[in-house]
Amino acid sequence: SLGVEGLAAHRQLKHIGEAPATALSEALAQAKSGLIAVGVVSCFLNLLLLSSPLYMMQLFDRVLASGRTETLLYLTLIVVFALIVLGVLDAMRLWALSRIGAWVANAAGGPVMEGSLRLSLEGGRAGQSVGAQPVRDLKQVQSFLAGQGVMPLFDAPWAPLFILFVGIVHPWLGVLAFVSAVALGVLGVLNERLTRSRLEAGGQAQIRGLQGLEATYRNAEVIEALGMTGALRDRWRAAEAQAQAAQGAAVDRGGIITGASKAVRLLAQVGVLGVGALLVLAGEVSPGAMIAGSILLGRALAPMEQLISAWKQCVAARAAFNRVQDLLRAAPPPPPRMALPAPKGVLRAEQISFRVDASSEPILRNVSFQLGAGEAMGVIGPSGAGKTSLCRIIIGVYRPTVGHMRLDGADICDWSKAELGPHLGYLPQDVELFSGTVAENIARMQTPESDAVIAAAKLADVHELILRLPQGYDTPIGERGDALSAGQRQRVGLARALYGEPTLLVLDEPNSNLDQVGEEALQSAIAAVKARGCTVVMVAHRPSALVHVDKVLLMTNGAVQAFGERDQVLAQLGGGGGARGGTAKPPKMVRSDYLSNQTKSGQMKSGGAA
Repeated sequence: SLGVEGLAAHRQLKHIGEAPATALSEALAQAKSGLIAVGVVSCFLNLLLLSSPLYMMQLFDRVLASGRTETLLYLTLIVVFALIVLGVLDAMRLWALSRIGAWVANAAGGPVMEGSLRLSLEGGRAGQSVGAQPVRDLKQVQSFLAGQGVMPLFDAPWAPLFILFVGIVHPWLGVLAFVSAVALGVLGVLNERLTRSRLEAGGQAQIRGLQGLEATYRNAEVIEALGMTGALRDRWRAAEAQAQAAQGAAVDRGGIITGASKAVRLLAQVGVLGVGALLVLAGEVSPGAMIAGSILLGRALAPMEQLISAWKQCVAARAAFNRVQDLLRAAPPPPPRMALPAPKGVLRAEQISFRVDASSEPILRNVSFQLGAGEAMGVIGPSGAGKTSLCRIIIGVYRPTVGHMRLDGADICDWSKAELGPHLGYLPQDVELFSGTVAENIARMQTPESDAVIAAAKLADVHELILRLPQGYDTPIGERGDALSAGQRQRVGLARALYGEPTLLVLDEPNSNLDQVGEEALQSAIAAVKARGCTVVMVAHRPSALVHVDKVLLMTNGAVQAFGERDQVLAQLGGGGGARGGTAKPPKMVRSDYLSNQTKSGQMKSGGAA
């Protein structure tokens, strides 16, 4: 499983030695010096917090006793200066944590996005997708680092210092402060054990609900048309109810502990005042020391109480951090590869078999073929024959379970995608465009080169259509290209595939949404790219689409039924002869798809059946 649950299970694997470093852990390691600096600032902050209780002691014990107004003035100026410095340091700490959080998110953001894309690509084979959740998890880690939730972690270590000062005021006050701190510590441990599992379970259920909601929004048109809104709403509500039940139970228990921690702190402060009053009456401490002890105890216990109150944020941030770590370990960045020369387009499939996982049936079985540079191959066969999976293996999106897909002799999966991408054109069945302008989409979301964009648009015969749009090539097309019709999206997608004069062009049913004019433009584009030496692989269901192909690959049930020269293979289909190499005759269903338009197309050579 490659979904969120699969990533959670991945964490349970036992590794020998230390876990491998990830981009997130490396970013935190590099931010260590900044976090140490924040810790140093926190030290001075907590020392400056002593100024208030010390001022109280001096006010009660020296100023009121002596009546010296100049002493009051000097003490007040000193404490005002100390509090101003404290405010500046506190602002600096917030400023530093905000930038550390942003820096960590920026440093790990690229690998997280790329890793989630790779896992979504792998999970798509099994109908699962990681989606954008890892990016949201990284943002949650950033918010925790940059927010108030992390402050108690820097302040709580200084609680023993304040307890020590309370003990200096009087040992009995110190014992009371120590017992109160231990009580809060016990409550904190209980809070962890009683709420952690429920908070994590609620978070997982909430993630599943959001992923289902994202899928619902992506398919809003179908949902509305088929009246599926109520059913999907109920499914989302069920997921939300599961999340709220788990989180509600955690909040209920956490609320009890939070209330108890507040009561412990207030009772401790009341106790310090009560015990301090007895000690004052006994002449063992001064009234100023009694007030100062109460302030010091409040300051010692405040971070611990805040940590218990913010524990939900801590658990959520820790779970998000672990999920990001799991993803980065499950999808590490590809190793650097040696640069290969620009491909010429020689394509060879060597005994390729492919299945989603070890328990599933093979999608492709022992597929082999070879194309020379500049040759075009049509891939035909019934639905479910494995044609789309073969296209994805050709472009290196899927890795074969067995065998190799080679481009110019090198395994297609060994090419750096950044280097191979400009030499490869791909048009999938379902054309997805991105939020941006027409020109940006044709230029593959890079800075558009006007000449190259226009050349690709003209080759796809979509130049005139684009010029008729409100802003021409600068027209925003909206999310997923919703501003364009299906046929327009397919022709813009074809222009994107042709951008930059690729060496290998893979088209998966490129004429499924095209009218006659669009199909003629497609055939002209195929003829043009072949003329300049581009290798073309095209999945087709219409015989008219095969007019410019040199070879035909017939597939059934994931296996090659025939492969060879176009006219030879189509003649076998039309005449009912055995497939190339003595293989069995193709099923009648396959033959009928291509014979039904034999006399209508008029575009095939006379020697072959259309």
